[in-house]
Amino acid sequence: MDFLNPRALLNPRALRWKIAALTAAACCAVAAVVGFLVHDATRERGLRVGTDRTLTRLIAAEREYDRTGKAPADIDVRSRDELPEPLARDLATFAEQPGTDRPDTGGYATWYDADPPNWYWMWGAVAVADDRFLVVRDDMSTEVRSLQLLDRSIVKSVLAALLFVVPLAALATEPVNRRLRHGARTARRIADGDLDARIGPAGRARDEVTEMAAAVDDMAAALQRKLENERRFTADVAHELRTPLMGLVTAAGLLPEDDEAAHLVRDRLRALNALVEDLLEISRLDAGAERARLDPVPLGELVADVVRRTGTDTRVGAADAEVVETDPRRVERIVVNLVTNAHRHGAAPVEVTVTGARIAVRDHGPGFPPDLLERGPQRFRTGASERGRGHGLGLTVAQGQAEVLGARLTFANAPDGGAVATLDLAPRSPVA
Repeated sequence: MDFLNPRALLNPRALRWKIAALTAAACCAVAAVVGFLVHDATRERGLRVGTDRTLTRLIAAEREYDRTGKAPADIDVRSRDELPEPLARDLATFAEQPGTDRPDTGGYATWYDADPPNWYWMWGAVAVADDRFLVVRDDMSTEVRSLQLLDRSIVKSVLAALLFVVPLAALATEPVNRRLRHGARTARRIADGDLDARIGPAGRARDEVTEMAAAVDDMAAALQRKLENERRFTADVAHELRTPLMGLVTAAGLLPEDDEAAHLVRDRLRALNALVEDLLEISRLDAGAERARLDPVPLGELVADVVRRTGTDTRVGAADAEVVETDPRRVERIVVNLVTNAHRHGAAPVEVTVTGARIAVRDHGPGFPPDLLERGPQRFRTGASERGRGHGLGLTVAQGQAEVLGARLTFANAPDGGAVATLDLAPRSPVA
């Protein structure tokens, strides 16, 4: 199961962790809002309770003072200058209002001191005579500690919820992740040439992933139809050309041998015949009809003989060659195409080097064009004018035959100039 893959679990860019992070952020945002509202409501309630308690004590002390002329033992009697500044300011505000019972104040004043050094005290004051005030100070530490405990409880609850929500969110996204990974694997199979691969339906799911899977399947089906039509058209054209081409070859054979025009006609007919044969071979390779027949082959001797029969001025080095289990006919086809391409589009000297199960063909021309190095050989494209003109089929055929052999054909440019094509025939499960 991919979910148990440590690399997938530790990948911070994985979709599951993005969704889990978004869920955690949403939970934290909701918890912060709710926590703030609860904190604020609890704080306001504590202040109301403290204010009511302070006013109750202050009213009782005022009545005692009016009856006996003395304040209770736990109540201070202070002058205006001895009052805390907020209390003095509030009492002065009451004094300015008309209709008050006492000429200097006119009401009760309260003040919550939340600043150092007298934290958590609720003050209350009322005037009882000229420049005489009853002052009450009530401890609010119990309410403050309760509020702090509430805040810690909220934080602990949020952390506990996150420990549950984040893994749950990651697990909840696993079905979607599994479908996406299946779609990605199917798309890679299609890209590798398996045009019958399909993502398929996802059960009862009817979501965006299902729509994407259906769209990919439709695209793959349309691509398969187009490629089949192209393959069929190529094969049909090649087959239809063979009959008139053979007639032309026969007619060209009747022309005078020493005639320059006849020589030109025969040369063009040979080129046309090679083109038709390449098209037929490509159509067979595209259809998957080719099968490799493996035999033990002394690779150095095979390559030397193939290069000799090309009739080209090509250097061959095969001192370290091995005996390889391969299809000699297909190896010959690949080597002939690579050597012909090197002479046609490159420059002398052309060298073929066999090392172990590897064959390297190098020329000293302008090198392969960037487009070919990036995308590989493409039919009817030579890629660069300085590499000469051609149909782009030779390297395409070589690439297809290498795939049938299960070999690897790579293209590169040498650091000191020139193109290098390397065929690695190490065992790689050839097409059966």
